[in-house]
Formats: sequence, structure tokens, C-alpha cells
Amino acid sequence: MLAKFIAYLITHSNAILTDAAESIVNVLASSFAFYSIYLTTLPKDENHPYGHGKVEFFSAFFEGTLIAIAGVMIIFKSGYDLIYPKAITQLFEGATIIGVTGLVNLWVGYHLINTGKKYRSITLEADGKHLLTDAVTSAGLVVGVVLIKLTGIFWLDSVISILLGLYILYNGYKLTRKSVGGLMDESNVGLVKDIIAILQENRQEPWIDVHNLRAQQYGADLHIDCHITLPYYFDLSRVHKEISAIDHLINGNAHHKTELFVHADPCLPACCNYCRVDDCPVRQEPFRAEIEWTVENATKNQKHFDQ
Repeated sequence: MLAKFIAYLITHSNAILTDAAESIVNVLASSFAFYSIYLTTLPKDENHPYGHGKVEFFSAFFEGTLIAIAGVMIIFKSGYDLIYPKAITQLFEGATIIGVTGLVNLWVGYHLINTGKKYRSITLEADGKHLLTDAVTSAGLVVGVVLIKLTGIFWLDSVISILLGLYILYNGYKLTRKSVGGLMDESNVGLVKDIIAILQENRQEPWIDVHNLRAQQYGADLHIDCHITLPYYFDLSRVHKEISAIDHLINGNAHHKTELFVHADPCLPACCNYCRVDDCPVRQEPFRAEIEWTVENATKNQKHFDQ
């Protein structure tokens, strides 16, 4: 941030000021992200039985909002300077400083994204994507500043700044949209598909069907609840055994630490045609075909024969 403001002071370039202003957002957002990461490490307590992971969505929302505000301010400031231009100096020196800061942000951004994916942290990923956005704007800025120097068309400075402001505003919107989805418990289709695929590939005979499957992510932890249809004559010990097997299966194969809530439903005569239990003592219809579990049928709140 300091390097970019030095570049602005020696050039008086509005486009470089744009990049420097976004760096203020970087510092504020990263400070809040740092505190959010600390909160997510706190254990569950009486007031937060699901842990503190959702603060990451708030952190991403805060960062996205700051990015969007910076984009709007940049657009207005650049529009003003387009009407009332001012002298620009030492563009090559300023471009060199911006280029170096862009390379640093590029490396740190990729590192944060990879670390965020490794530890399933939306905060680290959001901060990393923000820095990648900064690196892209810096690259565009360097090209623009060199173009201004070579052509002598100084009003391009404000035009480039406005274009970068629009790009920053769009990235702020995307980040805010994703965080709002997390705060509103928007369904994560990718996670649900992974869980259903694991159950389908490892399904056992007593697991007649799975439905009303939902997944929520709280920081690095995944919470899943679903209904499993089991033979109605299973005693409580057998039901517990089957549910425990599902729990171990998900936690052994999923990429998230998962807390599972399973509601056991008793089977009905209408289930017989797709039930694979060979030695069922109460079967009323012969087995015809297995119903493959998909996002479409496993997420609905009804047994499969009702569809």
C-alpha cells in the first residue's frame, strides 16, 4: 500500500491512485480476516453449538463490500479527473513500482487460495482472490501507464482508472454474493453431489433410500442432515449400527470434517419393489430395480416411491 502511494505521489496518476486506494481496502479487509480466522479456531460453546465458522461468511461479506465501495469511489474520482485533468509525471518509475507490488500480490494471492482450499477456509480464499484481483488491476495499470507514456494521450489515465474501477466493483459483487449465500444457508450443490455420490457408491442392502438430504458449511466443518429408510423391523441397536456406518463412511471419504444428523424412517410396503434386502421376512412385492440416488431425488423431502 505504501509503495503504491509513493508511486502516486511521484506521478500524480489517477490510475495509480486507483490501485493505491484499493490497497487500503486490502489492509482493512485482511485485518478483519485475520480476526475471523482467530474466531473460527475457537471451540464450540453453549452460545455457539455449531462453532464459530460462520464468521468467515461475514468476513467475506465485509471484504466484498469494501471492494465494491472502493470501486464506486474510484469510478467517481476518475470521472471527475476525466473532465478536469491534471499533469502526470514520471510514469515509467511509477509503473515499475506498481509492477513489483503486483507480482508480490500475485504470489501471496495464490498462496492464500491454495491454503484456503487445503483448510477449507472461505476467508483465506476470499482474501487470496482479492489479492489476485489487485494483481490483475496492477498488470492492466502497468500496460495502461506505458501506453500513456508512449502515446502522450493523458486522458487515457482516467479512462483506464474507470475501467479498473468497474472490474473491482464486479469482483466485490461476486464476493458479496457468495458470502450472502453462505449466511443464508444457500445449498452448496457441489458438496451435496459429493455426499450423494459417496452414499451411492457404497450403499448397503438395508439402506433402502435416502431423502431430504441437506448440507450446511460452518467454516471448515460440514453439517449434514438426511432421512434414511431402513427395514421397519430393525431394533434400535441395528438402526444405530447402520447410522454409525453411514457416519464413518462420510467422514472417511468426504473432504470435510462432517457432523451428521440422520433421521431413520421405517420402510413401507411400497418400498419393496426397489428394496435390495434378500432375506426380508415381510416382503410383499418382488425386487424390480434399484433407484439410483441423485441430487434430484435425494434432496426431496419424500420417499422415492412418492415421486
